[in-house]
Amino acid sequence: MSENTTVEIAIKRGKWLIDYPAKTILFTSLIIGIILQSQNIITGWTIIPITYILPFFLACLYWCITITKWRIWAFKNVRNVHELKKRAIQERLIGADNSIYEKFEIKSQNDHKEWELLKSKFDKDDIFQNDPSISEQTIIYYSKIKNLFQTLLGFCGIAIGIYLTSDSNNIIFGILILVLGIYLCYKEFKEAFNTTPQIILNDKGIETVNTKFYNWENIKNEEVIRDGFGKNTHYYLVYDYPNGKEYLKIDDYNTNMKILNKLLILYRGRSVNK
Repeated sequence: MSENTTVEIAIKRGKWLIDYPAKTILFTSLIIGIILQSQNIITGWTIIPITYILPFFLACLYWCITITKWRIWAFKNVRNVHELKKRAIQERLIGADNSIYEKFEIKSQNDHKEWELLKSKFDKDDIFQNDPSISEQTIIYYSKIKNLFQTLLGFCGIAIGIYLTSDSNNIIFGILILVLGIYLCYKEFKEAFNTTPQIILNDKGIETVNTKFYNWENIKNEEVIRDGFGKNTHYYLVYDYPNGKEYLKIDDYNTNMKILNKLLILYRGRSVNK
């Protein structure tokens, strides 16, 4: 059994094999269905099942078949299966244990046997792989680039709001847009000039703007999670500490889920090795 594949390579392959093709199948089928509907090739009661239900069914069927193939390949060829499993759940390639997603995976009898054999790999701890390019301490602040982009959106909202208020038919809607634009500008300006560290990470422990410093031995279940879908997707740093739980939104910080999860693994690993 070769175990030379990294977690990052396995996740990328999963996205190219499962995630991207499934989305392509979904949107392509929807477009084809809408075109057929517009040309009156499909009419009447067949519109809903062919145009709107079939695309989701095809995409789900593709996922149900390919996820099993990827899961067996990935966990067979990656040494650090605990990290791989956590990353795959975070990236929504697979579901958590006993979740509804897991129940929909299509497995042959051989797939079941192979997966049961691979489960024994979870009895071993992951091997720590240090990254010398990461400094002894990482400090995370508000992102100036994100602040600038959001500020520009705020100014656009102000301009549109002023324009709409000049029309008596749109004055209420214009005032609403204007207020939202002003609020967004105020919020982003405030964050842009906020020089307080939001998260501090090192091999001793972690501290956030909301929670005092705790050593790694007093922290459990640390990870960055994704919550919501589409435009309502947000990312949170979560971990348990004595008598409490951190749940810090990181959307506006100069980091992301992938980077911060890597840092959490790295600094805890350095702490254990010391």
